[in-house]
Amino acid sequence: MGSQSPTGNSPLPSLVVLTPAAAQTSVLSRRWRRVWALLPDLRFLCASDPHRIGAVLDAHEAALLYLFVETRDAVAGSAAAWLPAAARRVTGRLLFHNLDEGGGAQEDGDEEIFELPCLESATSASLHLGFLGLAVAPAGVFVRLTDLSLARVRLHRPGELGDAVSSPRCPSLQKLTVRESRGLGNLTIHSDSLQQVELHDLHGLQQLSIVAPALQVLDVMKCFYHDHNQLVASISAPQLVTLVWIDDPRVPSSVQLGEMEHLELLGPSLYLVYGLQDSTLNRACLSFLRRFKVIEDLILTLAYLPIDNYQYLMEDMTMLPDITFLRLIVLTNGHAFGASAFHVLRMCSGIRRLLLAFPATDVEAQKTCPSGCICGDQHNWETDQLLLNCLQEVEITPFRGSEHEVTFVKQLFDWATVLQKMTVTFDYSVTESMAKELCLVLRNFSRPEIRMEFYMDGGRVKVLSAPED
Repeated sequence: MGSQSPTGNSPLPSLVVLTPAAAQTSVLSRRWRRVWALLPDLRFLCASDPHRIGAVLDAHEAALLYLFVETRDAVAGSAAAWLPAAARRVTGRLLFHNLDEGGGAQEDGDEEIFELPCLESATSASLHLGFLGLAVAPAGVFVRLTDLSLARVRLHRPGELGDAVSSPRCPSLQKLTVRESRGLGNLTIHSDSLQQVELHDLHGLQQLSIVAPALQVLDVMKCFYHDHNQLVASISAPQLVTLVWIDDPRVPSSVQLGEMEHLELLGPSLYLVYGLQDSTLNRACLSFLRRFKVIEDLILTLAYLPIDNYQYLMEDMTMLPDITFLRLIVLTNGHAFGASAFHVLRMCSGIRRLLLAFPATDVEAQKTCPSGCICGDQHNWETDQLLLNCLQEVEITPFRGSEHEVTFVKQLFDWATVLQKMTVTFDYSVTESMAKELCLVLRNFSRPEIRMEFYMDGGRVKVLSAPED
């Protein structure tokens, strides 16, 4: 055997060590211990004794560009044992993922909490806590932090989160993400640097105030669903480009939006195709749509929930903003959707791009409607005239090849007289042989000048069904 060591004599520009291996090899020689202490990346996978991580970090001599700590059903005390050392050492990215196999989200009770120390040197921090109790340090400046993500977190002293991420204490923060939080009743942010904010599933949130002159993306989803007290939201973001607001139908009347002259993409709450007259959910969607006369990119979601004995509600949608790109998401649950999609397209016949999406839902999808289903009552769309003489590009995903889908796509070829390209991504349930048959069917509807592309496996595999014309 050769005498060269596993690491050789050459310098390693980017060393990554998994902690169990490091613990075993570091005893081999003083030389290796020296190298280990200079590693820029450390990863602790399923750390069995998180309390020892702090000592390891204190013994580390170099600046840490990347630190990943993974624990399983950890308690707050174990996190508190090493986070202060991480705050001193990490100059790049910090990731902490606590796998909550017990289900998390337990009642507060007398739970233990730990404090997130001030990360003075880190540039990015992502904490997935498994609903551990967390309090933010009441003082200190996160000087270099540009990206902060909190997930599955139970916040204590919640008002301090907004204070911590505002400009005086977080002057460089550009992106803030909070998902699945508990205990955050009030979030008030004043930031000159924030460019992107994503808030999803914040139980108990009652007041949201954001003043962010540089903010470009705001994504709010299911933050006000869980509390029926007075809800107040105020957004001042004059440079906002993307606004997605999918939330409680009562909220729009209490949402104050400042001037948004640069808004390009809007995603309001979903719209029920069938439901009770004067649906509060639909009023919420229409309220947001009416606020804007021109939107380059619109995400519109039509939902077919259980529809028996309900009214057809599409006629309540009488206008849409002037749009260029329509992302039409249809939660069909197996129902005929042609009439509702036709209704939408008729109001935005000047679109240049169309994304037609049929995502799976929690409700078990039907392959066909039951006999006599009321969704079949709306059938005039198949003979009514529609001219989409600006539409150049269509994308359909995931395509299952149902009768309703095939019928609608056939009509789409007739309406889109200047169509140049259509991309179809098949659903995972579609086999390769089925996909090739559907390719041939759709090509028969197409015209020679239209470029057709077909994909499987989430868009990673291109389907070759026949030579291009």
